[in-house]
Amino acid sequence: MEYSKEDLAEAQRQIGSTLHKLRETVKTLRAKENPERYKSQITLAERRIKAFELADALIERERAQGRGPA
Repeated sequence: MEYSKEDLAEAQRQIGSTLHKLRETVKTLRAKENPERYKSQITLAERRIKAFELADALIERERAQGRGPA
């Protein structure tokens, strides 16, 4: 499937926004009085961060190669 340059740029903006929110969530949960209590939520957020970072890198690679319609 092909995506326009605009689609790829918008996807990256949305991923960036979501990454920021997830990273802030992890910081907040780790700063709680008993962060061990939130271990599963922290793990889930960290896994999502990795997945979004991967997606962002793939989109960046796609954009750098100049693929997609003009």
